[in-house]
Amino acid sequence: MLTINDLTVKYGDKIAVDSISLKVREGEVFGLLGPNGAGKTSTLKAIVGLVPYQGEIRLFGKPIDVKAKNLIGYVPEEFMLLESLTPKEFFEFIASVRRIENVNDRVEKLVKAFGIKQYLETPITALSMGTKQKVTIISALLHDPPLLILDEPLNGLDAKSSKILKEIIAKHVKRGGAVVFSTHIMEIAEKLCDEIAVINHGKIIAKGSIEELREIALTDGSLEEIFLKLTGQMEEIDEILRVL
Repeated sequence: MLTINDLTVKYGDKIAVDSISLKVREGEVFGLLGPNGAGKTSTLKAIVGLVPYQGEIRLFGKPIDVKAKNLIGYVPEEFMLLESLTPKEFFEFIASVRRIENVNDRVEKLVKAFGIKQYLETPITALSMGTKQKVTIISALLHDPPLLILDEPLNGLDAKSSKILKEIIAKHVKRGGAVVFSTHIMEIAEKLCDEIAVINHGKIIAKGSIEELREIALTDGSLEEIFLKLTGQMEEIDEILRVL
């Protein structure tokens, strides 16, 4: 579904993403993991066209143009909401921009699922962080896109909403959709992801299934242990704990 070849993202002289390549298949949750500042968010922003880049990004074999962006649902790491609007007004705005017809039933189901009906007429600026995250997620799901780009989507969510989102992701890929998923919560990534790329200092340092990553990291431990070994942080942790 999604193919990335030699993707590079620069901010001035700083290289945030350094010639990475990956493929995301239909029916797959693809995890993008890395330390803070590793290049995860810059990669996801490049996919949705929010930052300039070099290299090639293709969706269903074609370059991602304005029309193709309607095939993507994006939950950014930081809110991108029109906070002077109410959630109801914001959903109506998204529906008009994406030219979604008969959206009311879809909105009603998602609003009920995430429990925000009582906030539909409240200005977004007055909402809690968790409720703003729910509004963001609903707006990304409104047009039922085949590709979901989710950057730390569980931030601020309560346990019930987190469970609902994970079930939505599972149903989405079961129907043939795909998800690119970035998170710092290793337990979630281990349960959700079919394939994982570990990125560090802008480069992909390992890629594959959990079992394949275990072989690369020479450990039979959890994804957290695999990740810390691959990114060279396990030695730092051991040293810190020795002096405590």
